[in-house]
Amino acid sequence: MTDATNTAPIAASRPGVLARSWQRSRAIDPRYLIAGLITLVLLVAQFRYHMVGGYQRLLLSLAVCCATEAVLSWFDRGKVVNLLSAYISGISLTLLTKPQGAALWPFVIGGFLAIASKYVIKYRENHLFNPTNFAICALLLLAPDKVSVLSHQFGNDITTNLVIWIFGLIIVARVGVVHVTLAYLVSFLLLTGVRVSAFGQPFLPEIAPITGPMYQLFLFFMITDPRTVVRGKRKQILVAVIIAVVDSLIRLMSDTGVPLPTAFNAAPPLLALAIVGPIAKYFDLRYGNRPAAAPRPVTAGTPA
Repeated sequence: MTDATNTAPIAASRPGVLARSWQRSRAIDPRYLIAGLITLVLLVAQFRYHMVGGYQRLLLSLAVCCATEAVLSWFDRGKVVNLLSAYISGISLTLLTKPQGAALWPFVIGGFLAIASKYVIKYRENHLFNPTNFAICALLLLAPDKVSVLSHQFGNDITTNLVIWIFGLIIVARVGVVHVTLAYLVSFLLLTGVRVSAFGQPFLPEIAPITGPMYQLFLFFMITDPRTVVRGKRKQILVAVIIAVVDSLIRLMSDTGVPLPTAFNAAPPLLALAIVGPIAKYFDLRYGNRPAAAPRPVTAGTPA
C-alpha cells in the first residue's frame, strides 16, 4: 500500500515546478520565441500552400537582411550583433512581399530598408519603426504597381489557423505582450461591427481578414515587437486601440470612395502601425522616462 503522506509532497510540488518552468521561459530572449513561431508559419505556408514563391526569394531576403545587419552593426557598435532580428525580418519579408512576376529586387531593397531603418531612423538609440513593417510600407508606397502584399492565401482552413493562433498566443504571453494582441483584436472586432452596422454590410466577410496571414504576422510579430512597443501595459493597450481605430478609418475611407494611395487599400493595418507606432514610441522615449521627484526630507514635526 502506498503511503499517502509520501505522495502528498510530490503532488503539491507539481504546480511549483510548472510555475518555475514558465518563469524560466520568460528569461529567454523574446527573439528566439518569435523566430520559432515565424519559422512555423513559414513551414505551414510553404508545405501546405506553397506560398514562398521560390526558395531563391527566401535565401536572398535572409542573406540581404543578415548581411546588412552585420555590416551596419559593425560600423555602428564595433561588433556584429545577434542576427535573430535580421532572420525574423527576412522570413517576414519573404512571406508578406508578393512582387509582380518573378522579380527579386523587392527582396533586396526590402531587406536593406528593413535593417537600415533600425540604424537610421532612431531616437535616443532606439529605432522607431518595426523593421519589416517599415520595409513593406515603403515598397507599397514607392512601387504600388510592382509590389503587392500577402492577404488571404491561407484561406479559412480551421486547422491551420488554429495551430498558428495557439502557438502565437502562447508565445506573446511568454514575451509579456499578449494584452497588446488582445487589445487590438477586440478593438478590431468592435470597430468592424460599428462600421458594418452603419453601412448595412454583412459582418463575417468584414472580419475574415483577421484569419489571414497578413493579420497573423501583424498581430504576433509587428504590433508586439518588444523593441518598438511603448513602455507600460496601459500605454501599450492604448496604442493598440489607436492603431485599430486608424485601421478602421482607412477601411471606412476606402468603403466610402475616398481616394487613397494603393498601399492603404492593400494593407490597412500595416499603414496604421507605420503611422501610429513611431509617433507613440517617440513620445514614450521623450516624455515617458522622466526621473521621479526626489522624496521630501522628513524632519521633526513633518509627517512622513
